[in-house]
Parts: sequence; structure tokens; C-alpha cells
Amino acid sequence: QNEKLILDLHNEIRRSVIPTARNMLKMVSYELQFTSTPGVTCGENVLLSSYPRTWGDAIQVWYSQSSNFKYGYGAISKNVNVESYTQLIWYNSYKVGCGVSYCPTGPYKYFYVCQYCPAGNNPMQIAMPYRSGPKCADCPGHCDKGLCTNPCKYQDLLGNCKNLKMLFGCSHSLVKKQCPASCKCTTQII
Repeated sequence: QNEKLILDLHNEIRRSVIPTARNMLKMVSYELQFTSTPGVTCGENVLLSSYPRTWGDAIQVWYSQSSNFKYGYGAISKNVNVESYTQLIWYNSYKVGCGVSYCPTGPYKYFYVCQYCPAGNNPMQIAMPYRSGPKCADCPGHCDKGLCTNPCKYQDLLGNCKNLKMLFGCSHSLVKKQCPASCKCTTQII
């Protein structure tokens, strides 16, 4: 029941971004991992609370950062956090897994955590966590109520894979090894 609520809330937030997103992936459930998986990096939102909250409350705290964010600009003033919000709406983070831990000895007794894979919040594009445009414009034929349903199952390990692919091609050993998403996902959202 919590899993469905968490998914529904995330996808509703992603559907309602302004401006609308042409490449926003629909989130699916993911089992929260407390160990690292080789080759896969996940982002994380954390809420520490001195009292129990609902998942709706936790997600709302992260979403509330949207008032400090402007698409194309980023944080609207210094010393405000927007990273929890931008992770919520990062276009290619399509797997979400959440959990809560109770730690009775500290001031914050409840730790709410959601992991997002692949990770968002690339500092080079934090002001534009998705491509703006008509909903699903980048995924024709793979759209569910304004969210794309064709994620790439691979992850590039370098930030310049698009250029490397153009320069050297996918048969080059470095490109093949470090840029599997750019090489294997030609019609999916990377």
C-alpha cells in the first residue's frame, strides 16, 4: 500500500512540472538497496524527523523546495536547497525505492529515505532537470499520461559519451566499455 502511494505521488509530481517535460520517465518501484551495486549510482532524498510521518508528508517536504526553484535558472536565491526537489523531477531517474528506520536514541528518531536510480542532480544541468516541451515529445508511442515509459536500462559512466560516440564510434573499446547507454539505447530515454 505504501509502495503504490509513494509511486503515485512521485509520478503525479513528475506529471505536473512547469514547464511541461518532453522526456520525463514514469517511475517504477525499486527495492531499496543499502549496499552499492557496481556500475549503478543512485540518488537519495533523506528526511530526519523527531516524530512519525506519513510518506505523503515526507515527499511533501522534499517537494516544498519547488518554491525555491525556477526551471532554467535553478535555485532562486543563495542558501536555499532545491536538490531534493530536483531529484524528485530528474527526467531519467525512473526507479524509486523508499524505506524508514526508527532509531530511538537520537534527537531524530525517524529516518525516511528514498533512492532514485539512476541518480539525478548532475551539477552541469541542475537548472534543467528535464527537457521542456510537449509532454512525451521525446518518446512517441511510449507514453502513459504524460510520462515516458521507455527507459534505457544501461548507464553511461562518463559525462561526454555523446561526443565520444560521434568521434570514435561504439566499436572503440573505451566508448564500448564506458558508454553503454549511448551505444545500446537508440530509442530509449537515456
